[in-house]
Amino acid sequence: MDSGNAAWMLISASLVFLMTPGVAFFYGGMVRAKAVLNMLMLSTAALVVTGVVWTFWGWSIAYAGNDIGGIFGDPGTGFLLHDVIQVNDDGVYTSIDTNATTYPHIIDVAFQVTFAMITVALITGAIAERVKFSTWMLFVALWITFDYAPMAHMVWNGGLLSPDGAISQWIGAAAHDFAGGTVVHINAATAALVTVLIIGKRKGFGKEPIKPHNVPFVMLGAFLLWFGWFGFNAGSAFAANGTAGYAWVSTTAATSAATLGWLFTERIRTGHFTAIGAASGMVAGLVCITPAADVVSPLAAMIMGVIAGIATCCACSLKFKLGYDDSLDVVGVHGVGGFLGTVMLGFFMANTGLFEGGDWRQLAVQLVVALLAIVYSAVITGIIAFALEKTMGWRVSERDEVMGIDMADQGERAYDFAGMSTAILKEVK
Repeated sequence: MDSGNAAWMLISASLVFLMTPGVAFFYGGMVRAKAVLNMLMLSTAALVVTGVVWTFWGWSIAYAGNDIGGIFGDPGTGFLLHDVIQVNDDGVYTSIDTNATTYPHIIDVAFQVTFAMITVALITGAIAERVKFSTWMLFVALWITFDYAPMAHMVWNGGLLSPDGAISQWIGAAAHDFAGGTVVHINAATAALVTVLIIGKRKGFGKEPIKPHNVPFVMLGAFLLWFGWFGFNAGSAFAANGTAGYAWVSTTAATSAATLGWLFTERIRTGHFTAIGAASGMVAGLVCITPAADVVSPLAAMIMGVIAGIATCCACSLKFKLGYDDSLDVVGVHGVGGFLGTVMLGFFMANTGLFEGGDWRQLAVQLVVALLAIVYSAVITGIIAFALEKTMGWRVSERDEVMGIDMADQGERAYDFAGMSTAILKEVK
């Protein structure tokens, strides 16, 4: 056991946990004032429902159970975490460990559940201002069980899409996803798009301006995400070592370049450098470098970042042309950014990338894995979302949507404007 590695992985797990509150603020600031509490609550549900599901069977499906068809693990092997915990002679629960690990195995459970939490929370940005909280909670439980956990198994635990999986063997190159280009970003963005197509648009979408109500919230959320991403990427080295250090540096380089790419693209298109653009550019860069943070050079990381910043800035306007209401641009930022990062890795990966080693197979396997991740997520999410639409229903009433989903679902308002006005008038008198 290495206490330094154990400490670093616990810190990383805590940093990734912070990303979901970061998403809550990032998305919460982007919605209208009448929906901000609901936005925060959707992220809360992502945290707490995932925490329960992961403890019961999510961990087992993703990482503990015996492989079933290269798609998922046996949910019983690690049910209630009995594969990783034990009671010692003093009656205290501790981790079951082997000589193969340098930190307690239970820390892996902590680290991986935070990835599941943030992934499902990303979907909330697409469905903002119009869905029932009760339906969302059930969606989280089903999606983590049938989509996220199997996808994590397929990519990170020796399954179909892993470096040793059937796809990599067929093409002759090892697929690479360091920290979640497919499992997290492509997966969440595909799920977001499918769900949006099933639940439909917000009232007034494309006909009236729908603007962020609190831009400082958005910036705060973006900064929290960047901070938490150091656990997300550098923590994926699974040790306090040089790879973790380099992942920290490449993440910062790519994110900085992406932010500049978005801002200058926005300046050309609109004449302004906006705070919303800066925040979105940060996230785009973080998303793009995630699958590649350990295997691309500093120059390649910045090139990937610039490309992602420009491409995602342009992609976010497609929803108006194509007519789908992805409220807060989950598809444009996470979908496009995640796909670009996963595929561009095939060009820039050290030794095996097309530009670095002249081998087309790395690019081919990255492209195939990305496309298969899209297909799997689309099919599973479509089944879940459609079933919920036909049973519980996704949408609040039109009246509740117009008046404000905060009052309809939470029975509260974020800002007591009437009370503030009354207090001011009394003070004036």
